[in-house]
Amino acid sequence: MSLLKPYRILTILMMVFLVACIRSDDWEPPSSACSIDIKPNTTFQNVYDLYQGSTKKILEDLVLEGYVISSDESGNFFNTIHIQDKASNPTTGIQIEVDLRDSYLRFSPGDKVYIHLKGLYLGRTKAIFKLGSAYTSFGNFIVGRIPTHAIGKHFEKSCEKESVIVPFVSTIEDLEFQHANTLVTIENIEFSEEELGGSYAVAEEMSKRILIDCNDQQLLLLNSGYADFSQEILPEGMGTITGIYYPENEVPQLIVRSQADLNFNKERCEDLITEFTSDHVFISELADPDNASTARFVELFYSGNDSLSLNGWHLDRYTNGNTTLGSTLDLSGRIMYSGHTIVIASNAESFEQIYGVVPDMEAGLNSPADSNGDDNLVLVDPFGNVIDVFGVVGEDGSGTNHEFEDGRAVRNTFVQRGNTGYTFSEWTLYNDTGSAGTINQPQNAPQDFSPGVRD
Repeated sequence: MSLLKPYRILTILMMVFLVACIRSDDWEPPSSACSIDIKPNTTFQNVYDLYQGSTKKILEDLVLEGYVISSDESGNFFNTIHIQDKASNPTTGIQIEVDLRDSYLRFSPGDKVYIHLKGLYLGRTKAIFKLGSAYTSFGNFIVGRIPTHAIGKHFEKSCEKESVIVPFVSTIEDLEFQHANTLVTIENIEFSEEELGGSYAVAEEMSKRILIDCNDQQLLLLNSGYADFSQEILPEGMGTITGIYYPENEVPQLIVRSQADLNFNKERCEDLITEFTSDHVFISELADPDNASTARFVELFYSGNDSLSLNGWHLDRYTNGNTTLGSTLDLSGRIMYSGHTIVIASNAESFEQIYGVVPDMEAGLNSPADSNGDDNLVLVDPFGNVIDVFGVVGEDGSGTNHEFEDGRAVRNTFVQRGNTGYTFSEWTLYNDTGSAGTINQPQNAPQDFSPGVRD
């Protein structure tokens, strides 16, 4: 028998050395075993119902069926496997903690799996239900990873052919109606301007990146600093993103499996214009009833043709003769329609009791709607332009032609636009003095006022 050549001896020795250095519990070949006779006997909802506010050990022989939707191949998931109830149109999902790296080699997206729940612990972190082993922290049980040697006891793969996972298509706004731990696709989305030029994550840290849709709704993207794409630059375009919905404190969040889950190949959204101006908005009535100070109000009227958003608009009050702002009222979120008013009460409850109608807004005590008749009001658009004024800022209204104490200031009907300077001829004023051409005739609520009706 011939002797082995030296280089062959060296090769054999190296192979023996390498095999000896691999621990059997650190590496296992992918298992091809599958199960065909297992029958699920519970549902995701039934499992959720077992949770009563604290981590619970499951003692019943329950079997849960689901579909794998996560993958740790790119490193963005670590020691977790996420499953949902159906391959398409999912309604719910759950996270399973496992002490298993490269789990994608055994359980890949689309695999139907069976989870034997007996002996596992069920917990919840914010909106996320979790299954796993358990450890104690300050006397409390916390869901932890299923040990490597026990994974085969609790996790079995079906022999069915791998399914195609069809994500639930949603908008950011509608995500609140979607269950956590399910695979979703969001369309027409992009990274915010502030994020552009940066990477997916800070090295070795979990990072959050802001995504926005074309309506400026926000969504957070969670990225691991250990993912193989963590240092790649974020795409600048707009498109679709697919990931596992992972909300936290009602903040919508996604986790993607790889860069392939992003397809941002379209032009970015056009800048959304939400702020507009118009001089067709003006103050049409001010009220300081002689018999009820809690019935004070301000009325705005709109004479334009198209509806107008008041995002960024505000109504300011300069008290008495002050030139510094006394109070302001943000009008954002309100929309004005042609020929309609917005009635702003100082006290909504009292206003409704006295006038029999509900005001459009409540401004509160000492607000622009709570003037006692000698203050000055200024209507300002989103760009800082004065659109309309009542009175003269810096001049106390008492005894002047802009006093409506115990009375009413009503805009004459020929006025169709705001005025950046107070013009007495545009107004009819009632008060308790009759000074400077005003009418000495205190007004009582409700009979002397017409909130919501321009007359």
